[in-house]
Amino acid sequence: MNWLLPEYIADALPHEAGRIEGLRRKLLDHFRVRGFEFVMPPMLEYLDSLLTGSGQDLKLRTFKLVDQLSGRTLGIRADMTTQAARIDAHLLNHQGVTRLCYCDSVLHTLPATISASREPVQVGAELYGYAGIEADLEVIRLMAGAFEAIRLPIRRIDLGHVGIFRALAEAAGLPPEAEESVLSLLQSKDATGLAEATAHVAAPWREALLRLPALYGDAGVLDEAARVLPDLPAIRAALESLRHVAEQAPGLPLSFDLSDLRSYHYHNGVIFAAYCDGYPAAVALGGRYDGVGKAFGRARAATGFSMDLREVARLVPAGKSAGAILAPYAGKDASLAGHITALREQGEIVVELLPGEFACEGPRCDRKLVRLGEQWIIEAIQED
Repeated sequence: MNWLLPEYIADALPHEAGRIEGLRRKLLDHFRVRGFEFVMPPMLEYLDSLLTGSGQDLKLRTFKLVDQLSGRTLGIRADMTTQAARIDAHLLNHQGVTRLCYCDSVLHTLPATISASREPVQVGAELYGYAGIEADLEVIRLMAGAFEAIRLPIRRIDLGHVGIFRALAEAAGLPPEAEESVLSLLQSKDATGLAEATAHVAAPWREALLRLPALYGDAGVLDEAARVLPDLPAIRAALESLRHVAEQAPGLPLSFDLSDLRSYHYHNGVIFAAYCDGYPAAVALGGRYDGVGKAFGRARAATGFSMDLREVARLVPAGKSAGAILAPYAGKDASLAGHITALREQGEIVVELLPGEFACEGPRCDRKLVRLGEQWIIEAIQED
C-alpha cells in the first residue's frame, strides 16, 4: 500500500501539528528573551562531523548514506547538539560566552522508547565558553522555566555527575571492556550482576562501585556519598558541584542519582533529566560536554539540554483552542474584504468561503461573519 509510512514514522495532522508549533514558538521565545540565539543546522553532514565527541552513543542511532558529489559518507542527524557545538567553535568563533538554541526534526534508526517517533522534533539550548558550575545552573533553570512556560509540571529533576564513576573506574584500573560492563550494570541498578562483575576489583574501589546504585534521593545523598566513597579529588569536586546546584536552586524539585550515567561517553560533568507525571521516561535530558568543539578547532566548555517536542506535545494539558470565524466570499465587496483583513491583523483565524462552498471542514469555526444592515457583525455558530 503506497500510503503506508515506515514503522515509528507518522504525519502530524492539523491538531497535533498546531500544538507542536504553538509549543515551539513559546519555547523559542522563552530562550530568546534569555539571550539564546536561534540557529538552523543542516539535516545532512559528513558522518565524522556528526559523531564527533559522541562516542558510541549516536553511532547506532544515525542513518548513513553516500554523498553522490564527494563519495564520502554522510549522516542524517540524530541529535543537533554536536551541530550547535560546530557552529560555536568553527563559525561564530566567539571568545566569550555563546548561547544558542534550535528546533527541528532529527532522525533515529530505532525509536528511543516503545512510544517514541523515529523522527523527533528536537528543541534545545546550549551554553558555550563557561566552565563554572554557574553555567550548568543557568541551563537547569532555563529547562525548568521552559516547562513552566508551556504549563507542563515537572515532578522531579534528577542530577548526577559522570566524574564520580570515571574517577572510580580509573582508580580501580578497569580495562575498557570491564568498564563498559560495570557501566551497563550501574545504569540498570543490577546489584547482583554488579557484585559478580567487580569480584576481582580491589578494595576500596569495589565497595565504592557497589554503593553507587543506592546513592539516590534528596540532597542528603551528597553527604552520604562524601562519607562512604573514597576521598578522591575528582569525587570531591563532583559532589561540590552538585551541592552548589542544590543550594542555589532550592525551589526546583531536585533529586540525585549517582549511578545514572546515560550518555557517559559524551558527557563529562553534571548531567540531569526531567520527569513529569504520567510518563515513564525522561521528558528532557542535559548535561556538560566540554571539549566537543576540539575537533572543529576549539575545545570549548559546553552545557545544555534538549527535549522531543512531539512527545512533550502529547503531555501538555490541552487548553481550549481558539475557534475560527467563518466569512462569506468577499469577491469585489471592499467593505467585507477590509473587515476580514482587519480581523486577521488582530490575530483572528478567518476562513473565507469560496463560491459555492457552504461549510468549512477545518479549522473548527465557532463564529461567523454576517451582515446586519450596513454593518458586518460576528455571531456565534449554534451547534446542533
